[in-house]
Formats: sequence, structure tokens, C-alpha cells
Amino acid sequence: MNYINLYNNFIKLTTNKSLYKDHDKQDTFNDRLVLFLIHFAFFLKVFKSRDNEKKLQEIYDFNFRQLELSIREIGYGDQSINKKMKDYINLFHAIVSDIHFWNNHDFVKKREIVSKFLENFKNTEDLVVYFDKFMENLSKKTLNSYLKSVINP
Repeated sequence: MNYINLYNNFIKLTTNKSLYKDHDKQDTFNDRLVLFLIHFAFFLKVFKSRDNEKKLQEIYDFNFRQLELSIREIGYGDQSINKKMKDYINLFHAIVSDIHFWNNHDFVKKREIVSKFLENFKNTEDLVVYFDKFMENLSKKTLNSYLKSVINP
């Protein structure tokens, strides 16, 4: 199954200008990539189940292949790409680990988590509210509906 629609939805969410309103400087590819990974981590968190295991693995593989292609388009060489992809996969797994108990954390702890990964953002309070709403919206739909629909930021 082709997951380009879902990938494009994550890109659309990541490029939402309201996420960058309290950004310290011009947003970078790295900032957008981290936001992409956070969105993707919440997506996997909400839809993780035995029933979705195979499909989520396919989505995971597809998204990281797409990210690798994006890095190639920027102009990194093969050796640099391997290192970058390893770094991004490790970062993603750190994000997944830190948001695992998101619902059990208070606002301050959530803000610490967001600040840890998005150092260039001044006002992470808005981002915590945003990701709380994002997770709530994810939980209102099925995985299949996200695979076929367009997400509105």
C-alpha cells in the first residue's frame, strides 16, 4: 500500500506557519524534521495495536525512506546520509520514548519534553497545547481514515 498521502499530511502539519510563530530564528530543515518526527511519534502512539502492527511498520519504513530521499535532495553525500539517517532514527526513538506516557504527564513535564527536542522555540506552551489537541484529534478517527483523508492543521 502506498502511504504518500499520509506522509504528505505530516509534511502539511509540519509546515503549518502557526507552529513557528514563537521561533527564535528562521526555521530550518532540522526544525521541520523534528516537528515531523514528533507528529509521527504521536501518530504511532495513538494507533499502536496488534491489529495495526504490520501496517504501522510499513508506514514507518515508508516515512523514513521518504525522509532519506529528502535528505538526498538537499545534496548530502551517501556517507553523510547514512550518518544523518542514523541520527534521525535515534532522535525519533528518543521522542517516542519521551512521549510514551504523555497523557500521564502534567503540563510542565510536557513542556520539558517539547523543549528538549525543539530548542529554537521560545514559547513551547503553545506547542504543548497544540500536541495535546493533535493527539485528541488522532484518537477520534481510525487509522484507515487517516490513510485516506487529508489532515487539516
